[in-house]
Amino acid sequence: MGRRRKRVVAGDGVPSPRKEEKTPAPPRKEKKKKTDIGKVFINISIGLCIFSLIWFFYALYMRSSLARRVVTLHPSPRVLDANSSSPAVSPERYWGTYRPQVYFGMKTRSPRSVVTGLMWMRQFAEMDGNLRHTCEQGDHLLGYGWLMHDGVSFGVQEVHDREFTLTTEFVKRMGGDHGGDWTWRITAKQHSTASSAPVISLMFYAATDVQGSLQAHVEEKNRLSSVTGTSEELGNFKITFGKPSAGEGASGKYARYNYLQTKSPGLDKLTDIVKNSLNHKFTFSPTKGEKRPYFAVDSYKVTNHQNQQKDPKMESDFVVHQVTVQTPFQIEVLFESGSFRERPNQLVGSVLTDELEKRKVAFDEKFESSFGLQAKGFTSSQIEFAKAALSNMLGGMGYFFGQSVVQSAYNEHPVLYPEGPLLTAVPSRSFFPRGFLWDEGFHQLLISKWDTQLTQEVIAHWLDLINVEGWIPREQILDDEARSKVPSEFIVQHNENANPPTLFLALQELLEQLDAQPELSSSQTMIPFLRRLYPRLQIWFEWFNTTQAGPIASSYRWRGRDKDTNIFLNPKTLTSGLDDYPRASHPSADERHVDLYCWMTLASGIMANVARILGEPHQVYENTHHALSNNDLLNKLHWSENLHAFSDYGNHTQAVSLQQEKVFVPPGQPRHQFPVARLVRSVRKAPKLQYVNALGYVSLFPFLLQILTPDSPKMEHILRDIQDPDRLWTPYGLRSLSRSDPLYMKRNTEHDAPYWRGAIWININYLAVRALHHYGSIEGPYKEKAATLYQELRTNLINNVYKQYMDTGYIWEQYSDSTGRGQGSHPFTGWSALTVLIMAEEY
Repeated sequence: MGRRRKRVVAGDGVPSPRKEEKTPAPPRKEKKKKTDIGKVFINISIGLCIFSLIWFFYALYMRSSLARRVVTLHPSPRVLDANSSSPAVSPERYWGTYRPQVYFGMKTRSPRSVVTGLMWMRQFAEMDGNLRHTCEQGDHLLGYGWLMHDGVSFGVQEVHDREFTLTTEFVKRMGGDHGGDWTWRITAKQHSTASSAPVISLMFYAATDVQGSLQAHVEEKNRLSSVTGTSEELGNFKITFGKPSAGEGASGKYARYNYLQTKSPGLDKLTDIVKNSLNHKFTFSPTKGEKRPYFAVDSYKVTNHQNQQKDPKMESDFVVHQVTVQTPFQIEVLFESGSFRERPNQLVGSVLTDELEKRKVAFDEKFESSFGLQAKGFTSSQIEFAKAALSNMLGGMGYFFGQSVVQSAYNEHPVLYPEGPLLTAVPSRSFFPRGFLWDEGFHQLLISKWDTQLTQEVIAHWLDLINVEGWIPREQILDDEARSKVPSEFIVQHNENANPPTLFLALQELLEQLDAQPELSSSQTMIPFLRRLYPRLQIWFEWFNTTQAGPIASSYRWRGRDKDTNIFLNPKTLTSGLDDYPRASHPSADERHVDLYCWMTLASGIMANVARILGEPHQVYENTHHALSNNDLLNKLHWSENLHAFSDYGNHTQAVSLQQEKVFVPPGQPRHQFPVARLVRSVRKAPKLQYVNALGYVSLFPFLLQILTPDSPKMEHILRDIQDPDRLWTPYGLRSLSRSDPLYMKRNTEHDAPYWRGAIWININYLAVRALHHYGSIEGPYKEKAATLYQELRTNLINNVYKQYMDTGYIWEQYSDSTGRGQGSHPFTGWSALTVLIMAEEY
């Protein structure tokens, strides 16, 4: 029997089952998956949509952010503290004649000031309703303006109406916590040529500006004896209206009285309210004379239309006191502050007369010590003229508060600039009663010689308006009262537009005063002032240096030229300040402007000087100034060999003219149904890049701003052009454009008369006299020639401006190059008042 095989027992003793072996299958090939194009496209589309949404919201955010920049003020500390104009800090300057747009009025340097003013009208005149209030050239006054004004505490003004003269005087007295008291004295005298003594109605008024209240106090039925009031800035106060007399100490005169107490929807509506309240039912019946009906304020109600336009909470109190009296007469109005508790007496009558005399003597002494005209041999009449010129500059200072209307490329519509104050001189009380950036630098050249502190304050106000980009709106139209005097097309300010940085001229003057007389009290405040100003000067200079850069290195170009080349003979460059002065005929990005180059040369030098004084890094400014002052670079960029003069460069042709537009009228159609033919520009020869061969003020800028070295060969050509009667020389001053230029005295459109195309402007003539004095005082081959021309030009300017003032009663915006006659707006006691510095030889 066979032996049994031994069974292998697994783990738990359970035998493992036997597996059947199978033949392995061959490897299987996997199928390639097909790419789903649709899904890829969807994924890419989703990604693009997400990216587009992100980009859209980012672009929206960036546009919104960029749109806000134009109305975002610069973050550096303001130069002026918020309460710098308050009566606690500056009581002597709190009240003032800060309403240049009215013939006579006062307000405080505060955002919502109570305003006071004077209106008047001639009764029984051929023209009824001849109400005077705001300064209007259409009133055709024989002359008006300040004869004396110290800018702080007193003033004397004469207003020559057709048959009588009003003398308006005011004196301030310090005391209390709100700027003290003041008194007005109004004196009326008939002209010797008047056929009879005129009967005049004076209308004294007070009005609040949204906040504050006024209460009329009436006696004798219709006579407003006083107004009491209160406001946040003034506390309690009282205005007392004196009775008319024939003069100080004289007995009273017969007068009729009327008053009006109502609400005003805005300070710009005061004239209209008075006009609409006039009634002819009152009788003027003097004891000796016939009874006659006269116009007087009666009653006024705000219409429903006005109520819909204006929030009733925004209405203001308005009180008018009318006194109707025959010339001659004198009336006093006294303002007393409720916080002035220990006044020695009332500022009226002989007390007022004494105070006026003291202020006049002090004014005369300061004027002579400042300008020395008597020592120079000027006549008493010429000195009175110079005093009037300075006084009108100071009396034309305005304090404004409100918002400009601005727009950038990122704003779909104009937007409001942040609210702010502005203390500034104005070019013309009748035509330009608001702040202009390039005018103000010239204004402060005169004011700084009289009151350095005032100049510092004005410069600070302007620089405190700068935004985060470094831009300052060039024309300040801050409230309804200002906007009422401006055509709508000029109200919106665009942030790519500059204006000549003439405040650097005023800073240059302040720095020279600091260097010459560091011990003066005004010099002691200069360093802290410059330190506060410096961050804003930096961003302002940088804004100019980047936004106004030209097409090649170290060149500059004004932005904002008129783009409509169809109607303008030569598109204007308002931003340059020289409006219609001929530039390249076809505006383009290829332009280079020599006047802006020179302004930047001046500015970089002042920046380097300020930085050096403050111990700040100054090398960048120094390098820029060194490069721009290089006469070789200046010649390369702007010297025209054809004209032998400095010139702009751009896309230009001289073959242009204004031609009557051709309007096609189909046969048989009535002509009146088609547009009226206009004058449009005709270009007879295509423009090309070249120097703009216009000889005039712009050509002189390297000389005017003293960038040329005294030995520059170009000086010979410039002095030749200045002296040539066929080019720039006249017996009255230098004309703005050569008489041989094709655009000399040419209209720019059918409605746009020549402006800077031949007329004589005092601001540029001042720079010319100043430059001739400079080059005539330093060594160089042209020293003697410059000195001779200096004396001749100075004499011509003084004689003509003085003669026109004596003949017409006004200082003018510009003067005819053919007759010397004053023309343009008047009175223009902005930069035309620089005649005082020419007389004083203060440069």
